[in-house]
Amino acid sequence: MSRSKQTRVLVLNDMEKLDRTLFRLEQEFELQFRLGPTLQGKHVCVHTNYPTEGVRFDRHRYHTLEWVNPTGREDDSDKFCSLKLQIAGSYHYYFGDDEKVGGGYIVVDPVLRVGADNHVLPLDCISIQTYLAKCLGPLDEWLDRLMVAKQAGYNMVHFTPLQTLGKSRSCYSLADQLQLNPEFSRPGQNYTWTDMAALVEKMKKEWNMLCITDVVYNHTAANSAWIKNHPECGYNLVNSPHLRPAWVLDRALWYVTCDIADGKYAQRGVPAVVETDHHLNAIRGIFWQDVFPKIKLWEYFQVKVEPAVEKFRTLLQSGAKPDGSKTDGKKQLRIIQDPQYRRFGSMVDMNSALEIFVPNGNSPGAIEDCCNWLKKRLEELNSEQYKEISYHQEQAVNCCMGTVCYERLAGHGPKMGAVTRKHPLVTRYFTFPFKETTLEQDLLLMDQPEKACHFLAHNGWVMGDDPLRNFAEPGSNVYVRRELICWGDSVKLRYGNGPEDCPYLWAHMQKYTEITAKHFTGVRLDNCHSTPLHVAEFMLDVARALRPDLYVVAELFTGSEELDNVFVTRLGISSLIREAMSAGDSHEEGRLVYRYGGEPVGAFVQPSLRPLVPSIAHAMFLDVTHDNECPIQTRSAFDSLPSSAIVSMACCATGSTRGYDELVPHQISVVSEERFYQKWNPQAEPSKPGEVSLQSGIIAGKLALNRLHQELARVCVRVHLRTRVCVCVRISHQSVVAVCRTAFQNPKHHSYSDEVPPMFIPGKIEEVVLEARTIERQAGSYVKDMKSINGLPGFTVEIKEHIQLKDSGVVKQAGVTSRGRSEFVQEIVFERLTPGSVIVFRVSLDPKAQELVGALRNLLVQFNPHYQAGSVRDENAPAILKTPLAQIIEKLTLADMNVLMFRCEAEEKEDGGGCYNIPGWTSLKYAGLQGLMSVMSDIRPNNDLGHPFCDNLRQGDWMIDYVSNRLVSRGGVLGEVGQWFQAMFSYLKHIPRYLIPCYFDAIMVGAYTTALDATFKQMSSFIQKGSTFVRLLALGSVQMCGVGRYPALPPLSPALPGIPYRTNSITKQKEQCCVSMAAGLPHFSSGIFRCWGRDTFIALRGLLLVTGRHLEARNIILSFAGTLRHGLIPNLLGEGVAARYNCRDAVWWWLQCVQDYCKMVPNGTSILQCLVSRMYPTDDSQPQAPSTLDQPLYEVIHEALQRHMEGIEFRERNAGPQIDRNMRDEGFSIVAKVNPDTGFVYGGNRFNCGTWMDKMGESETARNKGIPATPRDGSAVEIVGLCKSTLRWLVELHKQGHFPHTTMTIHRDGKQRTVSYEDWNQKIQNNFEKMFYVSHDPNDPNEKHPKLVHKRGIYKDSFGASSSWCDYQLRPNFTIAMVVAPELFTVERAWGALDIVEKKLLGPLGMKTLDPDDMVYCGIYDNSLDNDNYNLARGFNYHQGPEWLWPVGYFLRAKLYFAKKLGKDTYDKTVFLVKNVLSRHNVHLERSPWKGLPELTNENGQYCQFSCETQAWSIATIMEVLYDM
Repeated sequence: MSRSKQTRVLVLNDMEKLDRTLFRLEQEFELQFRLGPTLQGKHVCVHTNYPTEGVRFDRHRYHTLEWVNPTGREDDSDKFCSLKLQIAGSYHYYFGDDEKVGGGYIVVDPVLRVGADNHVLPLDCISIQTYLAKCLGPLDEWLDRLMVAKQAGYNMVHFTPLQTLGKSRSCYSLADQLQLNPEFSRPGQNYTWTDMAALVEKMKKEWNMLCITDVVYNHTAANSAWIKNHPECGYNLVNSPHLRPAWVLDRALWYVTCDIADGKYAQRGVPAVVETDHHLNAIRGIFWQDVFPKIKLWEYFQVKVEPAVEKFRTLLQSGAKPDGSKTDGKKQLRIIQDPQYRRFGSMVDMNSALEIFVPNGNSPGAIEDCCNWLKKRLEELNSEQYKEISYHQEQAVNCCMGTVCYERLAGHGPKMGAVTRKHPLVTRYFTFPFKETTLEQDLLLMDQPEKACHFLAHNGWVMGDDPLRNFAEPGSNVYVRRELICWGDSVKLRYGNGPEDCPYLWAHMQKYTEITAKHFTGVRLDNCHSTPLHVAEFMLDVARALRPDLYVVAELFTGSEELDNVFVTRLGISSLIREAMSAGDSHEEGRLVYRYGGEPVGAFVQPSLRPLVPSIAHAMFLDVTHDNECPIQTRSAFDSLPSSAIVSMACCATGSTRGYDELVPHQISVVSEERFYQKWNPQAEPSKPGEVSLQSGIIAGKLALNRLHQELARVCVRVHLRTRVCVCVRISHQSVVAVCRTAFQNPKHHSYSDEVPPMFIPGKIEEVVLEARTIERQAGSYVKDMKSINGLPGFTVEIKEHIQLKDSGVVKQAGVTSRGRSEFVQEIVFERLTPGSVIVFRVSLDPKAQELVGALRNLLVQFNPHYQAGSVRDENAPAILKTPLAQIIEKLTLADMNVLMFRCEAEEKEDGGGCYNIPGWTSLKYAGLQGLMSVMSDIRPNNDLGHPFCDNLRQGDWMIDYVSNRLVSRGGVLGEVGQWFQAMFSYLKHIPRYLIPCYFDAIMVGAYTTALDATFKQMSSFIQKGSTFVRLLALGSVQMCGVGRYPALPPLSPALPGIPYRTNSITKQKEQCCVSMAAGLPHFSSGIFRCWGRDTFIALRGLLLVTGRHLEARNIILSFAGTLRHGLIPNLLGEGVAARYNCRDAVWWWLQCVQDYCKMVPNGTSILQCLVSRMYPTDDSQPQAPSTLDQPLYEVIHEALQRHMEGIEFRERNAGPQIDRNMRDEGFSIVAKVNPDTGFVYGGNRFNCGTWMDKMGESETARNKGIPATPRDGSAVEIVGLCKSTLRWLVELHKQGHFPHTTMTIHRDGKQRTVSYEDWNQKIQNNFEKMFYVSHDPNDPNEKHPKLVHKRGIYKDSFGASSSWCDYQLRPNFTIAMVVAPELFTVERAWGALDIVEKKLLGPLGMKTLDPDDMVYCGIYDNSLDNDNYNLARGFNYHQGPEWLWPVGYFLRAKLYFAKKLGKDTYDKTVFLVKNVLSRHNVHLERSPWKGLPELTNENGQYCQFSCETQAWSIATIMEVLYDM
């Protein structure tokens, strides 16, 4: 079955530079780039050097990717640009507009092919063995020696360099990079690269083995003929004069070697054989007493004082003046280093000297004084240089002494013996191709370029150095401080910045690379961390041009994963070498397997489209590398087999070095080893060197392990560490369990316990794949052979493969036990699991569990074809499962979806339930599927199987039963869905517990996505075709709108069509069950606090009209209409019978929604004719039954406006603490009237708060109890705007014939009057800006309180407040009026006011509710605080600074409206702002476990614990912005 298309999404964020982050992808993957919050709305281009189709890769050639906007709308939050990855390598991307603002690299893995059929060899299947090429002998004998690798099960061979070696015979010191090593040819033969290619091809086609080899770019052998002809290719004293002092020191140290070797220092306590600390101290004294005083290194860094003073004197005498522009105003004299590094060649800047040392006149005496000052300063500077060089010399002495100590004294060192010219005291740092003379004569050669160019710096490595720094370049003191651990046989190559700096070297190495890439599958980058990155990049580009799927291996010693990533990402390294020998014990060895070994057992199935997450470099995990010490020397021969077994269990490339499997008891030196590897002979005798067979060393065990590794790696990516040395690898629903008993210490000398704890293995053991242990045999003792590299003959492996458990020699007994009904476990008791033993079991699910898993997978195929593998049809499956879940779910209403998907704790409690609680952790946010999905979406990407959620699933069926029982109990279609879950869970409950989390997740993901699809199909085309962001917001409609146990809305007129009914579970009577809207979760979700008039109608357009839920919107509008009383609709609905009519704005928001309904719904004006059952036909009526008095909606609207025009004034019913424990008595008096002069609705008093800013003081301590924080009495700006919007609409409706009234008849002052809607509308239009706009003109005649103005160019928050200063507070409310009644505003004034709002009030998610410049501003809301601070106690500042989300929607809509009026440029900039702001809401929605937007945040977007986690109007107003775009 073909693999589904894999897509990874990389989100780009401003200034996010990911150069040190590794992103690995496979060929045929699609990589999508999407914009993060910081870039939304900006004009961003993504550039990459990944080549376009048919174009050859050029690292420096970039092209721009095209954006794709799936929705085709202005809301392009889903837009992406993409790459279809088909070529291996490293590719760079960057993004920005005019400037680069971020970037990084992607690494695409190569696809390796092998065999006559060219089949794919996955990287994880690689089993590699390293060979020192020089130890393979003549080329015609190679196959006999390489046959050992084939017979041991390896599928890749790594050769050290195959070129001509240098004088030192080191495998990595090459004399000629272009010539095949002539040693591979017998006398009279001349093998060429063609012959090598034939061998490599034969191994690939016939042996199914690939070959890679090293490339060495950093150095060449010191005796390379070409370096003598082209000394510019190295660092010499001509092209790198900064090395001259280091060369002088190097020559001086050479002559110390000569003198010690000649016995000249014997009398001073330094014999030729250095072997005591006393000798070391004597050498240290020679350095300080003889060497440094003689060579005077400091002089290369100092100024010659007298000539400099004389030059200065001449300048003064000539009247020279300083040029200040050259010194940047910094009066500082410092030494300017001589670039040629001559003695006393350094200078000082005379311009600075003239600026600093100014004579007090032109007299000779004044000039002399100045010169003396300069002289003194120069002497001080020289002294500083002397001190600095002394520090360098001290470090040089310490480094030299450390080297001498290691090489000649240390027990673990090479014990080099006497100091001789062949074995000098310290390794020379530079070549010296001339005869030995004297130091004095040598120093003269420095100034002879034709000779100095041949003094070439050796290569080496520097402990703890920055690998990104070239230690041979200027600015580094490594050579003079003797910090280089030097390879005296190799010259460091000097590439410069590019081919133009050293043409011969670049061309030479390019040919070398081309030869290698032509013949080999891959390369190992030798000394990668010291290879200049730009050089390696260039050479690998050359190699990949010839071999696109080049396999690149490297071993890095940076000491940092971040630094490793620099090399991996820049070079496209396929695998990084990791070594099991780095582990100090078996636990650490197991940890390495876990780290490099893939995913855990029972891992979740990941979606094919998912975020691109950083990777760790793919590992090539070796039991030992060829340049490290032998494990037998540091551990024991018995450990070789179990450590190899542990390595082979890693789900990555694995391998070894030749000699390990044969138990060669010493390191095979890359420098000194000259013997040949042994050949393959199936009948080889163990005591006869030169030949090996399966019985040699652990070869038989390694063959079995390599086969097993390759089998596992092909079909699994899941590895789980079970104990210190037990690794379990999952293959579908089979397991391979390897138990490895390590032997870090030799069992002969270390006491190991005979008791091994029993082991419990879940499932049925099908077979013992292998059991092996290292045993001793009679084959003679080890004698190092002079011709062949032989191993310990006295050890071999006792091995059995593919046997039944009863035939095992390691297992004493195996009992079958059971842990619960779904956990079948076999207990293993070990008998002979001795140190050095390995046993591997193949375990499968018991037959019943296999059958159940197969059936479960078959049922999951409806959601994901991934489950087709291993699926089995169950002919006896429950009937409910024979219907696809989609067919059941599509019968659910959106109200049902509210139950299926959401419902918080309070909503569930109303039905007698609650959200699922995980003991010791927390409760889920929702009882429905979203509660589960929010948790699993965090667990799944990281396979966090240790999470309490997963633990709860493994421990019992409680969560599983909760999901199904909750739905079954509801009956109807929801009950059917519950039965479907029950049936699915009947399989789930009987599979092994460790598999339950991943299959539970699969079921939930399938059901959840099916429910989402069904949900969006019932919504408007705007939602169906909308972006991911739009759909996330649309879920808020399902989240907030539902039907509870008790009807939340007053009943509608029974005469209306489309009213949903149900049977009351208690009374058994038929009752209406209309959807109601919660104000916010979790605080305003149930009971009388669920429905609020203001909240409902601020949110209704976004949550119901935009989403296409027109019937629910109609029912809510008409239901609230039925509660009209005193010309108002209630704020707190209380099902109508417990309503409070204490707000002045809810009726206007209701009227706005009626208007929106008429405009947005097809034939929407028909709602005006719908009957409204008046619950309160008169102000003093008791609640009436439905149909007692039915009126068309247009009459209710007319009554509401007429009552306002007439004047509303009443005292709340049941006034007192029984309805509001905090309000003072005056606050219960409600007033709402219309100013006859301005047309403005006004009302309220300083003891109540009739708008959305309705915080009533609660603190007796702070004495704010009963005092509103924001009374906003008078004419609140948004109410005036809403009123104007309604009047304009009614006038239009009348003209269209949909509204019969043109006037209102009122009684005022004892007289009957008639007021027309047209006049009222015009009156507001004429007065609004005069009364509300705060002009920039201080003499504005309309301004009644100029002294209260503290910000100009804004609109007042209210007009006519009892506290006049409140009118002038900057708040976000006038933006509401701008949206609903934009005709009230002058475009330029509106734009200026919006600009101030943006700068002062706009926060990350919400709008500050008060100007930060206001004296009472406080952005932190803490409702629990009760102190004596009047402005803060008990959350008094609720609307005095905290950032509320819903006003953001109106602010952005206002910006968009007026931006259009100002032209395209302004509009485009505004769209950027809108997208940028909304992107933060998008991110919050995605990350929130509530899948909603909060009520408010504290200042600057900080989390507020007292806020609702998700609020209806917050979601709705953001949705409206996207709809308006």
